[in-house]
Amino acid sequence: MNINSFLGSKKLSNYFWKTYREDPQNIETESHRLLHRSGFISQVSSGIFSFLPIGWRSIEKIKNIIREEMNKSGALEINMPVVQPSDLWNKSDRIDTFIPPLARFSDRRNNDMVIAPTHEETVTDLVSKNVNSYRDLPFTLYQIQTKYREEPRPRAGLLRVREFEMKDAYSFDINEEGLDISYKKMIEAYNNIFQRCSTDVVIVDADSGAIGGKESNEFIMLAESGEDIVLLSEDKNYAANSEKAVFLKQEYTLERNEKLELIDTPNCKTIDDLRKFLSIENNKILKTIIYKADDKLIGCVIRSDYTLNETKIRNHIKATNLKIASDNEIIKEGFIPGYISPVNIKNISFLYDESVNLGPGNFIIGSNISEKHYKGFNIERDLVIAEFVDIAEAKEGYLSKERSKLIAKKGIEVGHVFKLGTSYTSKMGAKFSDKDGQYKDILMGCYGIGVGRLLAACIEANNSENKMNLPLSISPFSIYLAALQTNDDEVMKLSEKVYSVLSEMGFDLLFDDRDIQTGVKFNDSDLLSLPYRIVVSKRNLANGLLELYDRDTDKTHTVNIEQIIEFFKNIKNQPH
Repeated sequence: MNINSFLGSKKLSNYFWKTYREDPQNIETESHRLLHRSGFISQVSSGIFSFLPIGWRSIEKIKNIIREEMNKSGALEINMPVVQPSDLWNKSDRIDTFIPPLARFSDRRNNDMVIAPTHEETVTDLVSKNVNSYRDLPFTLYQIQTKYREEPRPRAGLLRVREFEMKDAYSFDINEEGLDISYKKMIEAYNNIFQRCSTDVVIVDADSGAIGGKESNEFIMLAESGEDIVLLSEDKNYAANSEKAVFLKQEYTLERNEKLELIDTPNCKTIDDLRKFLSIENNKILKTIIYKADDKLIGCVIRSDYTLNETKIRNHIKATNLKIASDNEIIKEGFIPGYISPVNIKNISFLYDESVNLGPGNFIIGSNISEKHYKGFNIERDLVIAEFVDIAEAKEGYLSKERSKLIAKKGIEVGHVFKLGTSYTSKMGAKFSDKDGQYKDILMGCYGIGVGRLLAACIEANNSENKMNLPLSISPFSIYLAALQTNDDEVMKLSEKVYSVLSEMGFDLLFDDRDIQTGVKFNDSDLLSLPYRIVVSKRNLANGLLELYDRDTDKTHTVNIEQIIEFFKNIKNQPH
């Protein structure tokens, strides 16, 4: 077993650590509460935290695991600057489109600078200056470094912050086959990392968001405190984030065309009002919503038994910002709120979900006339539609494309991988000459893990009854050693011996040698909940014994020092 003892043992009598009995303000998750109360973090500002010595130990252990697995995969560690010239972001066309908006400032020379939320631009620029030939490829570069994002609503402690440490990696290949290999290597490395952190994850199809690219996957740790919704098929053959998920839409037998007629629908401004007034099912109604996409309006039409997915809409039209248009904005275009439809509208374009082409026909649809709808509306007869697209939101209970029921679960994203292809290299001139001397764009992949987020996720997964219960691999210390009577020479002599012997064996101990009440020591020990606790007390010492508590088995053993040593020898020799 890798004990991760490289940070060494510490004595609490000269260690900077304080626990808290009160919860932090605006608490939303157990990890936030326990990180604060256990003295791991201290809030500086909204979404910005300092790590205290005991919390930083866990961060360093996570980073060590990441480094080991990344190096094992063949990736090469580098370091890139947090502050970048905005020219790089102009080249990639993300200067005004990155979400959340970039944090920018002017330096003393009036250069426009960016505080990096990610490093695709910088690493692509680096590679463009140093790669010439196909012989220079492939390779993967990575770093563990600070990022800053102007999150509009930081929340949940370390789960959604503004400043954070990230392991970001970037692969560079000559063709799609090479990119596939690099992508699979990173997925394997990520699985190893999460396994070593005792975090069970599911890999799901995901939206690429502000990073871009043609394909991406998230690593999701399932947890009720998670803010991501993932959909998993019962047959376990499909998993996707709700923003990306696709599903099998219900198809109905087409009805014989009815005559199109305008009908009175007083006070029917919502789908529910309309359904009740006409005594029909939702699948007989077409719903139209007008969005403002960047600086223009676009309409979206879907069968009313489904809901629109705004991420799919935004991706399809390649918009940066998407929001429902205001009443004033749609009235200016001739629409009547509550009675909107694409009928007789020429000045804005519309997207039509696949569901509107799957029957049953003879739909009810808005008329753009107050308190009136059309009845007997049929797609092929009454509209000219060039394309039907998937802009519907998948939900629990729907069927996957393979007809397996979808189940919704909450989760925390702990890693994200992207196939970027040439989306950055083509814009930023990162090319290579092939065997025939032809210059081609390098293919690129991007791979990220938020280090602090992973720590918080592990606490979310393992906590119980005011205890953090971090796994041995990333627990700040392996053993809590408590001397109960520090004024007793025999107690301190044996405690020092245990401290010395186990430290030399490669274990990192937190030795509580403070001259404080026994109850305080046990309260701090319970809160921190390290994997093992050894208590040296005058009462047990009279029989030459110590108390050993194993957190994972929840058992306490009364043993002598030789048995303690043998116990931890067995722990150390367990396979990794």
